Amino acid sequence: MARKTRGADALVVQNAAKTLLANIRFASVDDPIKSIVLTSSVPNEGKSTVAINLAQAMATSGKRVLLVECDMRRRTLADVINVRARNGIYAVLSEQATLDEAIMTTSTKGMFFLDSEPHIPNPADILASKRFRRLIKLLEQEFDYVIFDTPPVGTFVDAAVISSLVDATALVVRENFTRREEVQAAYEQLKKADANVIGVIMNFCETETSEYYYAYYTKDGKRVKADKHHHN
Repeated sequence: MARKTRGADALVVQNAAKTLLANIRFASVDDPIKSIVLTSSVPNEGKSTVAINLAQAMATSGKRVLLVECDMRRRTLADVINVRARNGIYAVLSEQATLDEAIMTTSTKGMFFLDSEPHIPNPADILASKRFRRLIKLLEQEFDYVIFDTPPVGTFVDAAVISSLVDATALVVRENFTRREEVQAAYEQLKKADANVIGVIMNFCETETSEYYYAYYTKDGKRVKADKHHHN
């Protein structure tokens, strides 16, 4: 079979992200979600890619969305979306820069980005601070959606700390990569932190490109159909 063009590949991923967005909306009809943490149980499960695709899907649906780099030890978002910020979270929290100075536009209309500086001292303490809690509330007022990309739960406490402050948390799990007990341990750690874990996102990034999609599982283990040909 002839390989699809890059444009067709991108369309398949976009449709997968739209389906994911629809499922997240459906999961929270009674209590709409504005802020969401995306994390994983272990590194390299593709959560940052899912975060970017989800943010783009939200923006192209007509919403104002902010993607926040909260993986302070292993920053990846800025390089992927090709945005260079002079200021980040630490500068805002320490009042060296205003939020307007730190938030950057991206190539996707309606999608904005707040980076984190490299080598921030004591990230977990900063994320647990009252200033960071106030920042989240402010961002929720400014944007329709705020997505926080955090380190894996099994590696650092950061994800659990932020999860307790936002509306919802979703675990990204890569197919045939993560052990079941690792996912279970991550889920239990998040629940102990009083996180609202709305579900698990299965990232099928290793399949043929034409089969690329995200399957969304609700917290009671039910799979919500992820239609890779979804259009809207």
